[in-house]
Amino acid sequence: EVLRTLLGIGLVLAILLFAVVGLVVRSIVVPLSQSVSALGNIARGEGDLRFRLPESGRDELSQLSVNFNLFAGQMAQLAGLMANVAENARECLVCGNVTQSDICPICEDPSRASGEICVVTDVADLWALERGRAFRGRYHVLGGSLSALDEIGPDDLRIPQLIDRIADENITEVILALSATVEGQTTAHYIAEALAPTAVAVTGLAQGVPIGGELD
Repeated sequence: EVLRTLLGIGLVLAILLFAVVGLVVRSIVVPLSQSVSALGNIARGEGDLRFRLPESGRDELSQLSVNFNLFAGQMAQLAGLMANVAENARECLVCGNVTQSDICPICEDPSRASGEICVVTDVADLWALERGRAFRGRYHVLGGSLSALDEIGPDDLRIPQLIDRIADENITEVILALSATVEGQTTAHYIAEALAPTAVAVTGLAQGVPIGGELD
C-alpha cells in the first residue's frame, strides 16, 4: 500500500512537471525565439540595436519565476514527506494498518469498541471505512485474499494473527468486510469455518440485488 501511494504521488509529480514545461515553452521559448530572430536581423545589418525582450514575454517571465520558486519549495516539501514515509512507514503489529509506530492510532484509541473486529482485505479498504465513520470498532487487515491460482494460502495472509486476537482481546463479533469476488468470498468462508469452534459471532456486510438483477 505504501508503494501504491508513492506511485500515485509520482504520477502527480509527473503531471505537474509536464504543466511546468508547457508554461516554460509558452512564457520563455516563444519570446526568446522572437529575440533570437531580432539578433539575427542585427547581425545582418537589418535590425534595430534598441531591440529588447517583448513586454508580454518579460511580464510572463517574471510571473513564471515567482511561480517556479513557489513550485520548487512545494516540491521540496513533498519530497521530504515522501522520504519520511518511505523511511518510517511500517505495519501495525496488531492490525496490519500502515503507521509510523509499532501500534497504529486506531488500535491505541481507548474509545474504540474493543469487542468488535472488522476484517478487511487491505489498508485501502480500512481507510474507506474510516472515511465513512460508520464503524467505531477495531480492524484487522489480511493483506490479500486466498487464491489458488496465485498460490496464496492462509499462512500467507494475517489469518493466524486474527485467530490469536480473538482469544487475546475477548472479541465477541467479527465483521467480514471482504469483496464479493470469488477470492473474497472464499476467504470469508475459510475464516468463518476457522472461527466456528469459538463463541464469536461472524457477520458480514449487507449485499443487495443490483439494479436490473433477478433473484432466480
